Amino acid sequence: MDVKLPKLGEGADAGVVVSLFVKEGDAVAKDQPLLEIENEKAVASIPSPAAGTVVKIFVKPGDKIGVGQRLLALNDGAATAAPDRAEAPAPEAKPVAAAPVPRAATPEPVEPPAEEGDEGKPTAPPAASPSVRRMAKELGIDLAKVRGSQRGGRIVMADVRAYIERLQKLAARATAAAGQPAAAKPAKEPVDFSKWGPVTVKPLSPLRQVIARRMAESWAEVPRVTQFDDADVTRLLDLRKRFVAAYEQKGVRLTLTGFVLKALVNTLQKHPQLNASLDATGENLVLKSYFHIGIAVDTEAGLIVPVIRDADKKSLVELSRELEDVAKKARERKVSADDLKGGTFTISNQGGIGGAHFTPVINLPEVAILGIGRGVVKPVWREGKFEPRTLMPLGLSYDHRVIDGGSAARFIVDLVQAIEQFDEALARI
Repeated sequence: MDVKLPKLGEGADAGVVVSLFVKEGDAVAKDQPLLEIENEKAVASIPSPAAGTVVKIFVKPGDKIGVGQRLLALNDGAATAAPDRAEAPAPEAKPVAAAPVPRAATPEPVEPPAEEGDEGKPTAPPAASPSVRRMAKELGIDLAKVRGSQRGGRIVMADVRAYIERLQKLAARATAAAGQPAAAKPAKEPVDFSKWGPVTVKPLSPLRQVIARRMAESWAEVPRVTQFDDADVTRLLDLRKRFVAAYEQKGVRLTLTGFVLKALVNTLQKHPQLNASLDATGENLVLKSYFHIGIAVDTEAGLIVPVIRDADKKSLVELSRELEDVAKKARERKVSADDLKGGTFTISNQGGIGGAHFTPVINLPEVAILGIGRGVVKPVWREGKFEPRTLMPLGLSYDHRVIDGGSAARFIVDLVQAIEQFDEALARI
């Protein structure tokens, strides 16, 4: 029997082979791991669907493979397909449409076929929001040819994207029929850096490629602003000293990040707009009644953001334990795809490395992210005199489509207050 790549999860249609656990001729048991696949930022093992002997392996580490593609042939005692039988390659993962096919990308202009009911369509402008009309105008799309999915034929962003996908498919078919390769995005002119001195070319890892793509998407889509402030954590550091031994007896490491996480969740409950997302149309704000906080973890492979779920329902002890657990899993590359999904807000703490204020990039589809720098002792004017106080830099990057400057300022003022006036009772075990 042929073992093929199964569906890896919602929206996950492809991956990269990380490692093989078997070789040709090996006997395997049912559910025994055969190989590891990296998808997005998670690594998952693919189990054997049956017991048998590995007849042939069709992939190797580094191969990019799609759902349905053959991984290996397994002799399970039943009739199996010949390993070298010709088989059409599995289709590659369907790309997300980000822009229409350029008009010069195909030999002939391509128009989508008329949809059922298009005949006799009125010439009056179709119903659509100003943002949809603006995007259609910028992309050169005639909205009269787009079928609206909302009541009364109203066109939303999702309808425009579906229309663009149809154009791309039709263009690809026309190109294939003409015997020409599909038009690709114009490549940047290559630069020969070696003519100025010795160089080393190092391919980006699959994880780094994912990070690069997501950062570019966030930067291109979101008009962001960063609000900076400092929080006086002198008292929090004293609290930590007082309780650290009791936490260690519970096998938990008490850190400043745990205190900030607890204060953050309490502040988000007062400012639900920062715990939200825009829907696919860009016309509705989804306010979430759950608080799943992403924790950016610096690993040797790159930045990974596992999620702590229901942070509002957990004590400081539970949050501290989970902070340590998710960081360990991320560094050991043991996070699953589900561990990385569903976040409502993200914290990126660079204090352990150093540096002060910085501008973190928003983790889409969230609308805000908190960046934390290293606390520094500075002279602070208090009650008529200077005192040495430890100030921790904060940077709140937010989506200006959703959050105005006043709202962001009020949020960070409340967050600083929640940090500086942290309730000691919340730290007690």
